[in-house]
Amino acid sequence: MATSEIADPITNATSPQASSDSSVVEGEFTTTVRLVRLLITLLIIAAVVAGVVRGITTSATGKAAVVDGLYLTEAGLASVLILLGSLVEGFGFGLSLGTRWPYTRNILMLLFAGDPEAAHRIVATLVGLIAVALVVLAPGSATISGLVLIVITALFGVGTLHVLAGRLPSVVHGTHGLLAYSTFLCYLSTLFFPHINFWSYLGTTVPLHALLLTVFLGGMTTGQRGFGKAIGAFDWPRRLPQLVTIVHIFSALAVVATIGSLMPQYPVALYIAVAQVAVGFLLFHAVNLRPKNPGILVAFHQAMVLGITISIVAQSTGLHS
Repeated sequence: MATSEIADPITNATSPQASSDSSVVEGEFTTTVRLVRLLITLLIIAAVVAGVVRGITTSATGKAAVVDGLYLTEAGLASVLILLGSLVEGFGFGLSLGTRWPYTRNILMLLFAGDPEAAHRIVATLVGLIAVALVVLAPGSATISGLVLIVITALFGVGTLHVLAGRLPSVVHGTHGLLAYSTFLCYLSTLFFPHINFWSYLGTTVPLHALLLTVFLGGMTTGQRGFGKAIGAFDWPRRLPQLVTIVHIFSALAVVATIGSLMPQYPVALYIAVAQVAVGFLLFHAVNLRPKNPGILVAFHQAMVLGITISIVAQSTGLHS
């Protein structure tokens, strides 16, 4: 069986691993990656602290106060998890752990070294554990829906590894992104509207429909190009990745049009959505220039999508109060 030399990120020594079994493609631990590790660590701590503060300061008492705090922490960690996914793509760590899931024997060492894929899997585990705790403490439509979405998202997460390895179609990658945002929305909407049914809220909040479609197509665009491949500059799409990119661009414009048609209900979301289109074009060029590691722009792009999502939910309070 053919083997490849894989450098250990802790010792810089090399050891043979069967690439055909694990599809490991090692990422580069740059100064930027280490700085991003610090930022993500601070965001995780902030999510936990925010939950504790909410639990202490809420008007609820006992178990209800704990649930209030956990909801905020869960929404925060779900957003961090999405950001981590974009960092994994942006810095070329999509296959740093291969297609083995969910853990490898040195995952904690990789976590402390700053591997965003290792952090992604550990934070995903934490999000899952909090979701289970919420179901136990406050069984109901919102908590059960959140847990189910997390489980399905995790299963499709396994699939994204095989998409990057060229074994599954890009629709798996797109569905994973769609589910990740649906999970985030489930907990976020419950923070703003504690007694509303999430699925009813999602069905009646029109801007989220266009946004989630764009998220799905964005995931498909990433899946179409695979690991470390450029989309390629084009005037007219000649390959499927280019065609999916064009559809994704039109869906992003549809988000702007949809939010704009509902003005002045969602002003902040509109401003971010317009800027997001420009950032998307910059990201397209970054992916073609550095297909394996297009850089921090991927995370910035995703952070703007999170900003649009949060602003839509926050600005829809008048419609669902």
